[in-house]
Amino acid sequence: MKKTLLALAVLTAAGSANAGINLYDANGVKVDLSGAVEVQLYDGYEKNADSTIRLDDGDLALNATVAVSENLNVVSGTAFKYESKEVKNYELWAGFSGDFGTLTFGRQLLVSDDSGIGKDYEMGLEQISFVQTEGDRVAKYVYDNGTFYTAISHDMDTNHSTTITDGRVGFRTGGLDVRVYGYDGKRIGLQGLVETGETADGTPIIIPGKAGDDIRGYNLEAEYAMGAVNLAASFGQMKYKASDTKKVQKDLDLYEVNGSYTLDKTTFALGYVHANGHHAGKGKVQHDNVYANVTQQLHSNVKVYAEVGYSDNDKVFADVEEFGYVAGLEVKF
Repeated sequence: MKKTLLALAVLTAAGSANAGINLYDANGVKVDLSGAVEVQLYDGYEKNADSTIRLDDGDLALNATVAVSENLNVVSGTAFKYESKEVKNYELWAGFSGDFGTLTFGRQLLVSDDSGIGKDYEMGLEQISFVQTEGDRVAKYVYDNGTFYTAISHDMDTNHSTTITDGRVGFRTGGLDVRVYGYDGKRIGLQGLVETGETADGTPIIIPGKAGDDIRGYNLEAEYAMGAVNLAASFGQMKYKASDTKKVQKDLDLYEVNGSYTLDKTTFALGYVHANGHHAGKGKVQHDNVYANVTQQLHSNVKVYAEVGYSDNDKVFADVEEFGYVAGLEVKF
């Protein structure tokens, strides 16, 4: 029983899709297959764009847990995305799990991928975004004892390429869950280096204008569940600097509050997002966004939803309309 519980905990900690189908469970080896398909009728905030059928999600994941002793498991996972016609492997990792937590290495989601309290599907704008939350050379540690939880991950640098360090610390008691995420990324969005040429100290020369951004920020989040009602609030700060010139591109304060109410198998949600700060070339900017949605749970693995959103922009987005909507069907296994 203990080994099985550890295996289930690993699947959540590693970040793959929820375990759906058990393929094998014998001799200390457990293998699970999971996946998701999501299709939408979508008309977002983009100006002069028509509504369209959108393939929003297509995932397939395979996770394995091998119990090597009473207190230690070896774990691994691989996952694929195929919303477009090309199949992309976005997870390929292995590691160890036990009472100490879970330690994994390889291509995987960073800790910051779990950040945010948004209850929107598509119509939320200017919410906390750490831009890049996955990597190919990631070491990640996750610990959760039910009350206290913490995690840290690091995407390692290779020849002055993108590198990211992030983490979280959280606490749960009763229906309250409070946590804070931190993020420090360098050369996010790096597009290229000069093929030949180095500085005197051997540092590769970055193509002007393609150095990417140094992004640093945090997000403080709180959620409270009270029966059928769920309330949440967050505050975050983000700063973007050009990696080569160190010039500040964005400096933002981000606020969000939302709530949901569940009646039998139907959930109603309403959220408000506010952003203010500075954008390079635009000066001081403000943005307000409201979204509302309703979700019907047809089955534990199937849901349908509809959402509308309103966006009030002050110089933030030049090509954004005020209203948008989406309706979707999601199937998980």
